[in-house]
Amino acid sequence: MATDTTSTTPTLPKLALFGTTALSSPVPSTTTGGGSGQQHQQHQYLACNPVIDLTAAVGDGGAALHVWRCGDQSVSKYVERGRRVEAVRWKGDGQYLAAGWSDGVVRLMGLESTKAVHHIRVFEGEGGGSNGDVQRIEFIAWERNSTGEGRRRRREKVKKRERLGSGRKILLDGERTSDVAVDLPHELMFLEVETALPKLSPLPVSGGSGDDMFLFSSTASLEAVFRPCRAEDTDDVHVMVVGMADGGIHLSIYDSFVIGTVRHSPRGNGVFQLCGHGSHPESPNHMLLLRPQKGGGTVLYLVPMRLSFLEYPPINLSLLASKTTALQNLLRYLKQTQSHMVSEWKSTRELPGRFMAGVKDDLKKLPNGNMTIVQALYHTVVTGHVYPPVKEWLVDTVGDRGHKRWEKAVVSGLTSLRGLVHENFIPALERCGVILSRLLGIARFHGSDESTGFDEAQINKLMDIVSCLMMVAHKVLTAVMDELEHFNAFSIWLRLEIDKQGSSTVSEELLEKEATMDHPRVLLYIQYYLDGSPLALFFDEVDKEDYIKDQELVEPGISLLDLLDKQLQEQAACRPFMKVPPRVDFLLNFLSSRANCVLKGIADAQKEGVQFGRATEVSIGSKIWRHDVHMSRPTKKDGSSGVFVAIVPEDDKHKVYILRSHAPAETEATGPASTACGIGLPQGLTIVDFNFLDDKYLLVLCTQKEEPKSIVVRIAYQSARIRYEEYTVGQRPSTFQLDGTGSEGISSCFAFTSMSGFTPIRMEVQRASKLRGEIAARVCLLGRDRAMYKIYELPEENQ
Repeated sequence: MATDTTSTTPTLPKLALFGTTALSSPVPSTTTGGGSGQQHQQHQYLACNPVIDLTAAVGDGGAALHVWRCGDQSVSKYVERGRRVEAVRWKGDGQYLAAGWSDGVVRLMGLESTKAVHHIRVFEGEGGGSNGDVQRIEFIAWERNSTGEGRRRRREKVKKRERLGSGRKILLDGERTSDVAVDLPHELMFLEVETALPKLSPLPVSGGSGDDMFLFSSTASLEAVFRPCRAEDTDDVHVMVVGMADGGIHLSIYDSFVIGTVRHSPRGNGVFQLCGHGSHPESPNHMLLLRPQKGGGTVLYLVPMRLSFLEYPPINLSLLASKTTALQNLLRYLKQTQSHMVSEWKSTRELPGRFMAGVKDDLKKLPNGNMTIVQALYHTVVTGHVYPPVKEWLVDTVGDRGHKRWEKAVVSGLTSLRGLVHENFIPALERCGVILSRLLGIARFHGSDESTGFDEAQINKLMDIVSCLMMVAHKVLTAVMDELEHFNAFSIWLRLEIDKQGSSTVSEELLEKEATMDHPRVLLYIQYYLDGSPLALFFDEVDKEDYIKDQELVEPGISLLDLLDKQLQEQAACRPFMKVPPRVDFLLNFLSSRANCVLKGIADAQKEGVQFGRATEVSIGSKIWRHDVHMSRPTKKDGSSGVFVAIVPEDDKHKVYILRSHAPAETEATGPASTACGIGLPQGLTIVDFNFLDDKYLLVLCTQKEEPKSIVVRIAYQSARIRYEEYTVGQRPSTFQLDGTGSEGISSCFAFTSMSGFTPIRMEVQRASKLRGEIAARVCLLGRDRAMYKIYELPEENQ
């Protein structure tokens, strides 16, 4: 029988306050009455980190993503101009925060960096979604799954410990040695050769382009992007499921390895949007809650989605995903390095070009015809005679200050370009070679008959392009060092001429300097470097017609390295040559396009393993206000998992209805019939929010008129005392009424400490974790003003 809670609530146990944070400081606001007040910035979304004390909040009308630590400590702020955040989710290990933005891109922010580490474009086609428009991101889930091989390996270890029995302590060292011997192939498979290479150097802050402009500018960012794949983590795959407004379900694994977009319509051909998700690490099945785009919100569909590539991958999924993801990141790094290289090269040409432009017109007016600056300066070095326009230019235009600027621009630009090639570009290419060598070994081992998605010929083509880039990089490095050497000689001569032409007499000091001048290098610089640089062969822009013509000749299956070598020889011999193959930007674009073909093939092969099972309609005959879904641990008997969907109708926020179904081990199998129950809350309580905590408890945040105003009810939803009856679509099951005292052994109520002036309207639940130090199970509450949140620890029995 229902019992009023007025007399019992004052004695409720209270949850300890873990921390509280004001998401933004108050800002002044004028009122219509002429006075002034205070208002807080409202935050729409809230996401609590599962393993450490961090909380993400979306403010500024969705335009800014803040990360806070308890105690009003702002950790970072991320803003994308002209875009809004539409969904947020932390990775299960707490390493990344995924934010879905209005431009159809999910950006991952790392703990060590305030920049977007990865950009995942979840829309299809060039323009965006299926209709060419960018589709709104409605939902993000990010869950951990164990691979079939990982579960098998863990079962073997458990059996081994059981065989050791009481002698385990004595055989501990022997067991450790034996474990290494058993897993030696696994350890060798994930041996990271790249760790023996020097770490990649950060790029300059300025000079980049695109989304990754500032990403690689710090060591922390580089470590966040190029995180090594540890052998102990390879049995787990983190799967991100993103739901879009047009019904697309985008899948990606290993942070940013894209599987692709799938669609499913459980009833007819309408659009069904993802609105809920549940999974368990020990099962390859994911349970999706889909809602019809058109309708009154009275029905949901529970759909099993089986990812068979987790259970029976044709190749080690973690190894393949980690290597291909590392290759993608290296390509991004190379693109930014190339952008910096072009910027530095242009900086060496712009200022000297502006200086020389001022004398070119005057030289054309000389009686001996159209004389160029190269001819005029060459004449001066050889004969000592200076044409009047050149003398005026040296003294008035260039002068002492101009010479210093000229020298600084060329020397600093070439020095920076040399450093970029030597410290950034070549090391990244070496790492690409190591990764491609590993992929080539995988392709040779599995052969063309396996459904790996790529073959040996594709990897050989990528290695051919990387070899071309390596050749070009060394050519650039040699050319830069030669140009630096020759410019130093030219700069000394130029300063000497400025001093000579600017003085009425030639001092002995100037004569001594002239006697020690390296005239051959000065002449070579004027002839080959002054008005044009050999580096233009690798960095200058090419006419569109030449680009199209040469690209058509490059595409066939000939060796690009042989073609490039031949064209460089033709260029050195001053004969006609193809201008496109030596270009760094062309080679990088060609490498990226070929690599994308390989990645798409791998993704398509894995995408074939995505299967949908029979849908279960979830409806109680009225509009559904809120819902949550949970998937329990698979049973040892048949591998099936219990699936629980909790819903609250909009017209009765005093009861929660739970649908119990099963996810069979195979999607083709038909699971048992669904059952359902209703749970009525104690009298006077109104539901504010609810979430499943684990396989045992459902937490319901409630409000009441008496003190305390807010409490949380913990319900053991799988208790034997709760009767689940046969579920009938569109009908409400019988209700089990809680009495508020916990005497029925099913529920218990908790109040909160430090709640004065704070009214929660949202709740997020996080289980206990030991990944980054012990942290208790928590509930995170967002206040009514959306400007403050509080985190409370749950009792230890929930740890």
